[in-house]
Amino acid sequence: MSLISRLPEILSVTRLLSEESEHAEKFLGLPLWIWQLLNLALFVGLLLYFIARPLADAFRKRQRKIEEHRKEAEKQRAHVLQLAAELRERTARVEREIAQIREQGRVDGEEAHAALAVRADEEAARIRKDAGEEIERRLSAAKAELRQAAADQTASGASNILSREITQDDRQRLLTESMARMKEAR
Repeated sequence: MSLISRLPEILSVTRLLSEESEHAEKFLGLPLWIWQLLNLALFVGLLLYFIARPLADAFRKRQRKIEEHRKEAEKQRAHVLQLAAELRERTARVEREIAQIREQGRVDGEEAHAALAVRADEEAARIRKDAGEEIERRLSAAKAELRQAAADQTASGASNILSREITQDDRQRLLTESMARMKEAR
């Protein structure tokens, strides 16, 4: 069959289809585009209710947690800075104390050195004095011993010379003169 002979049938089918399409363009007396718009609005509403609201709540909770963590981190940072400042202060105090101890040790050492030097000088002076006195005693003793020895030698020599050269008359005369001198001295 040819297309032309079928044309009345095609036209009747297209008319039925157009009637159905007019009929399909309306549902419950409202145009289809209103139903589509209502369907879209309902879908967006359901999305907002079941997805957007829980996501927003989750994001708010996460934001609160992040804010809490940030505040806690700031508190910890402030605490760490305070501890660091205290540590720097303590370190500075310890360094000052060490410097004072070193200075005191140096001063004490100088004082001890000076005291030892004074004591050593005093001890050296005492030893020199004692040595000088000991030298003087020994020198005096040696001089006395030397005088005694010289006197003994002189007396011995004189006695030898006198015993060889003095006669009995000389002895009598010397004895008489000595006695007279003694009487005069009294």
